[in-house]
Amino acid sequence: MIRPKVALVRQDPLSFESLRQQILRRDGWRCQSCGSMSNLEVHHREFRSHSGTDSEENLITLCTACHARIHGCEGR
Repeated sequence: MIRPKVALVRQDPLSFESLRQQILRRDGWRCQSCGSMSNLEVHHREFRSHSGTDSEENLITLCTACHARIHGCEGR
């Protein structure tokens, strides 16, 4: 099924950084996949390119390695 293009509203950098910190706190400063507490990033469960939003429900804390694995970038 082809989805119609929807103009995504992105937050300004300061607002997104505040949300990012909120997600890291919510997730206890741990990767929600492997439990690592270093090199943390906030991942969109539903990618922005697939109409994913910047909502709390769509964001999760992952370490760099787990984030790369989800995006299929490990070893590149």
